[in-house]
This record gives sequence, C-alpha cells and structure tokens, in this order.
Amino acid sequence: MDTYSVLRHFADSWGLLFMTLAFLGAILWILRPGSGALHEEAAGIPFRHDDKPAPADMAAHEKEAWK
Repeated sequence: MDTYSVLRHFADSWGLLFMTLAFLGAILWILRPGSGALHEEAAGIPFRHDDKPAPADMAAHEKEAWK
C-alpha cells in the first residue's frame, strides 16, 4: 500500500473523527455556563468609546482597554 492510500484512509476515518470532536469541543466551550458575560463584554468592544472619541495618547489609557 502506498503512502497516499494510507494517509487517505487515515484522513477518511480518524481525521474525520478528530475534526468532528474538535468542532463539538469548540461549540461546547463557547456555550459553557458562565461564558455569557465574557461574550457580552467582547461584543461591546467596538462601541466602548461611542459617546466620546478615544483619547489621543492611548499609552496613558492602556489600562482602560484591559478592564
């Protein structure tokens, strides 16, 4: 059996299983209990300075970005 056939057989069986489990793991990680607050905060990042412009020197206000 040549190398291509071996790799093709592996990708068709175990590769598919691995990718399916990785996809389901990512979905479960996103939908885990308690992660809603983190997603709400991340979703609001583009609108953080919506009421006023961002400061001119972001180095002085760098800590605000990590709140």
